[in-house]
Amino acid sequence: MYIYDKANELASLIKESDEFTKYKQLKDKIYEDETTKSLVKEYKKLQFEAQASYMTGKQPENELIEKLKKVGEVLQFNNDVSEYFAAEYKLNTLIGDIYKILGDACDVSLDFMD
Repeated sequence: MYIYDKANELASLIKESDEFTKYKQLKDKIYEDETTKSLVKEYKKLQFEAQASYMTGKQPENELIEKLKKVGEVLQFNNDVSEYFAAEYKLNTLIGDIYKILGDACDVSLDFMD
């Protein structure tokens, strides 16, 4: 179980990192407002749907792209949301880097991340 102990230790370190604490602080702040929370969730849902289309080799429908643009335009005027998305990106980069380090150490191909 030593490996799992180290994994839990790493998880604790990530939770204590500047990237995570900033992300969590901003997420909590923007989720206080139900309208903002709803718009952010809708935006992420639409993003996921568009990415899923691309991953299956299809072009997302125009209606989906238009909805994504409109929600994105509304959200871009909220500085807290912009900061939240930037913090989320930094956290995801940190986690992706850790995943790559682990993959390289185990000689697991992560070509899809390049």
